[in-house]
Amino acid sequence: MKVAVVIPARYASTRLPGKPLLKIGPKLLIQRVYEHAKEAQCAHAVVVATDDTRIVDAVKAFGGEAYMTRPDHACGTDRVAQVVREHLPQVDAVVNVQGDEPDVEAGQIDAVAALLEEDREAAMTTLACVLRGQQAMEDPNQVKVVCDARGRALYFSRAPIPFVRDAAARDWTFLGHVGIYGYRRDFLLEFTTLPQTPLEKKERLEQLRALEHGYVIRVGLTKKSLFGIDTPEDLERFKARLARRSSARPLKT
Repeated sequence: MKVAVVIPARYASTRLPGKPLLKIGPKLLIQRVYEHAKEAQCAHAVVVATDDTRIVDAVKAFGGEAYMTRPDHACGTDRVAQVVREHLPQVDAVVNVQGDEPDVEAGQIDAVAALLEEDREAAMTTLACVLRGQQAMEDPNQVKVVCDARGRALYFSRAPIPFVRDAAARDWTFLGHVGIYGYRRDFLLEFTTLPQTPLEKKERLEQLRALEHGYVIRVGLTKKSLFGIDTPEDLERFKARLARRSSARPLKT
């Protein structure tokens, strides 16, 4: 199975304009994401899909590959689909890695692709991790997911799911969605033509469109959630995290 990793990156972020080109240490944010994606064993190609020539130029400057897309796409998935349709005719599957998650791991990308090989009925794959603490459960920005016995998604929600009615059953392992997606090529191109669905509109979660139209989403488990950078505060927290990692590394002799 030939897999392309496509990284959607939009310049005009409302809360953090020019986000992909922000420097984190010696590297751009988009460069950190790109380099992690290049480490994935499944990746036959890694490309950035963007609406701005400044991002294209920056990616090419560090040796990456990028394509321009239309500026009017409603979401990153539409941007990914355009690049796949126009520039990647040879791939069988696509992994969508968000351009603002600089600590994505190559193993997570490989895991999403492997699930497509494992579950032939799945049109789409994604990841989840165990949630820790009541605060994460109640945070509407942390999407939750419940699965069936085969690891297929039953529902995604911003609300805590499932609701635990019986106190004796509170040992349930709650799962938080990790926003990295795998798609079969044909499904991705079809998905972006499907009308939005009622639950998708209510929750503002586009993966519900796939479930409401009857498609299978296979969910794998990962030990690590992803740190998304959406605000200046997120950026400073990530920089602080990198500094702590650097200081914890043993000195080379």
